[in-house]
Amino acid sequence: MHNHEIFMQRAIQLAENGRGWVSPNPMVGCVIVHNEIIIGEGWHKKYGDKHAEVNAIEAVENQSLLQEATVYVTLEPCSHFGKTPPCADLLIEKKVKRVVVGAGDPNPVVNGKGIKKLRDAGIEVIENILADVCAEQNKRFFLHHQKERPYIILKWAQTADSFIAQENYESKWISGTLSRRLVHKWRTEEDAILVGRQTALHDNPQLTARDWPGKQPQRIVIDRFLKLPESLHLFDRSQPTLVYNVIKHEEHTNLILSRIDEEGFLWHLTKDLHKRKIQSVIIEGGATTLQHFIDQGLWDEARIFTSSTIFGKGIRAPHFHGILVSSETLETDIIQIYRNPNQVYSWQKN
Repeated sequence: MHNHEIFMQRAIQLAENGRGWVSPNPMVGCVIVHNEIIIGEGWHKKYGDKHAEVNAIEAVENQSLLQEATVYVTLEPCSHFGKTPPCADLLIEKKVKRVVVGAGDPNPVVNGKGIKKLRDAGIEVIENILADVCAEQNKRFFLHHQKERPYIILKWAQTADSFIAQENYESKWISGTLSRRLVHKWRTEEDAILVGRQTALHDNPQLTARDWPGKQPQRIVIDRFLKLPESLHLFDRSQPTLVYNVIKHEEHTNLILSRIDEEGFLWHLTKDLHKRKIQSVIIEGGATTLQHFIDQGLWDEARIFTSSTIFGKGIRAPHFHGILVSSETLETDIIQIYRNPNQVYSWQKN
């Protein structure tokens, strides 16, 4: 592996520390190298806080070394004023010798402008080092800008004979304790969780991350005709909650009723989530809601827990066709992750 790739791989590792905390910004890691020795590291820790380049530069004890240093950054340095000043300007101010960029920034307000600004200032820029890995890490951010919808993850637990609930909709608990804890970890990593009316009514879920530390996701429920009782946990106002319906639009503290058209309902839903800068959503049920997203091709990833439990009859798991990405065992559960074979992403290799 070339040294550029070694240091970029370290920057990718650092960027991962921001997962679940930086959205709607991308995860970014930065490594500063002088004479093949790392002299500074940093990552974007939380939305609104300092960017990776700033944290890495501040970690360099001898600032005079920056003029002979190479800066490795997983995503093109920003060139605009947002929550923080442009990182490209800071690198120019510090007169760094070279900047090695993983992937370009798909955000139209950046998209090549940061690299151009660096080169115009006389800084050498090397592009596309582990670009596909850097973009894959930020696939939610890339999809948000390129397809104007969130990254959609389907998730369900099923029995060994492919049922996700009994005939009375009872589904607790198909998966094991560690699997349920893993789901709570996943919740902290995504912007939102969505369920349909039947799941909200019969399971009365809280849709919060209680078994893992981290950021709470936005709660979303589809209740087309606003028939759900206000006594449900989803309406306790403890966390921001969106209710998509075809009746009316109202906004309250931590509760928004968002009216969208019945025709093309799910398409309008994903576009509205994009406008709200929600870059990822886990669809947690039920079977009908999951199947609707599958049938309309509105999914990117499916995460399925299969237990050793047998129901014999009940509500069938969704039908879908996906490409198996990984399979592992957790206690008595098998966890399989699939990707949608019909979704083509600009950052994936053929």
